[in-house]
Parts: sequence; structure tokens; C-alpha cells
Amino acid sequence: MSESFDPVRIGIVSISDRASTGVYEDKGLPALREWLGKALKNPITFEERLIPDEQATISQTLIELVDAGCALVLTTGGTGPAKRDVTPEATLAVAHKEMPGFGEQMRQISLAFVPTAILSRQVAVIRDSSLIINLPGQPKAIAETLEGAKNADGSTRVNGIFAAVPYCIDLIGGPYLETNDDVIKGWRPKTAVRPAR
Repeated sequence: MSESFDPVRIGIVSISDRASTGVYEDKGLPALREWLGKALKNPITFEERLIPDEQATISQTLIELVDAGCALVLTTGGTGPAKRDVTPEATLAVAHKEMPGFGEQMRQISLAFVPTAILSRQVAVIRDSSLIINLPGQPKAIAETLEGAKNADGSTRVNGIFAAVPYCIDLIGGPYLETNDDVIKGWRPKTAVRPAR
């Protein structure tokens, strides 16, 4: 019996003045593409954007991706305390609901690796039927916050945020996301688990 998985459209946005002008190569979009490709069983259509740290541009890009039907939008970059770091403000400006648990958990995970995690200001919000999450800028930190921190024996020390993403998207009316458990195990209450087809 072959399983069929809901197709999903995912927006990925790398926010960087220097990468968007070609000063250096963007590493955020490839890191997001690679991780999501490993983590999800669903067929994915990516909507990719590489943009500068301009608040109005970021907000407009997020609105466009939601309007284009992206159930999930992940941003990378621009979440620190520097003057040009305006991703959280731009994200909150387009929010219908704030989801503070995601930012709290990302900082908790990152603190297992670096003490400067407390300087991070990532937020997550819902706009219409889309979940928007700000991720860190470095590929290693992106994977850590999505997957969580593991002990030496491979057991989970701190849960990654992506474990909660599929059920959140269920609750806002999006497609049924199915994860590869060897990368990240999505969690749902038993009543929300779709029987195998």
C-alpha cells in the first residue's frame, strides 16, 4: 500500500543586507531547503526570497507568501539586538496571533549551546492560515532549534520547535504534515493522528 501525503507550500526567507546584495553567498535558504526536505515526508513546493534587513520589505514579503498559500513561512536572520535587526518587528506587524512558546523554546535550545542565546529576539505568529517562525541566521543554529538538543546517547535533552509545527498547522486549517521520525518526531494528541492510508 503506497502512502499519500498532503502537498505543502512553504515560504523560506533569508534576511540579510550583505547576502541580498551579493557581498557573500546566502547560506540560509539552502540550509532551510535541505533540513525541510529531510524532515518532512510531504511533497514540498518552496517559495524562496532573499531580501535586505528592511522592515517594510520583510512585512510585505511575509504577507505575499501567506497570500500565495504557504502554510508555513520560515525566516532566517535579523533577530539580534543590532540596529538593522528588525525581523521580529516586521513579523509582529503582520500577525493576527502571536505564538510566544516558539521563541521561548528556541532560546532555551540555543542556551544549551551558547550563552548569547538570550540576545535572540525570534518570534512566531499566525497570519490567516499560516504559521510564520523567525529562525536564527546560522545553518547550524537553524538545525539545532528545529531539531532540539540531544544527549550523548542520542536521547532528547531539549525538544526542537518543529515537533509542535505539524499540530499547530492542523489547528489553523493547513495540510497534514508528516515528519521523518529519525530527523524530528512531530507530536499530535492521539485524537488528531490521521490513520495510515
